[in-house]
Amino acid sequence: MSFWEQYGQGIIGIFIILLVAAALFVGYKILKKRMQKKLDDQQTLVNQHKVPASILVLEKKKDKISKANIPRSVIEQIPKIYKIKKVPIVKAKIGPQVMDLLCDEDVFEKLPVHKTVRVELAGIFIAGIKQGKN
Repeated sequence: MSFWEQYGQGIIGIFIILLVAAALFVGYKILKKRMQKKLDDQQTLVNQHKVPASILVLEKKKDKISKANIPRSVIEQIPKIYKIKKVPIVKAKIGPQVMDLLCDEDVFEKLPVHKTVRVELAGIFIAGIKQGKN
């Protein structure tokens, strides 16, 4: 019995497994690159449109976007993944209006409740904190 007859099937199986693993790795890298490009585009858009505003934070919670007091037209534009998972929502008073705002995780952790805070707003998204007041 020759080497190929004895171990041929195993070598072919290992080769196919390595080929599939390499294809998955390349696919992952391509998908990651596309997602990073989308994220960078969104971040530049937020940075272009952010304006400083003074808000009074009334409440902070993590909830589904559908349960927040956000216009339906805005909810329709949000990607499906954010409609399913819980996102940080801040109920804040901006001037005479009380609104629900979205924000990043790190901004959500830093926001004090029942305090006036100077933030950078981009639409209904809190992009960053400039300063807090006691």
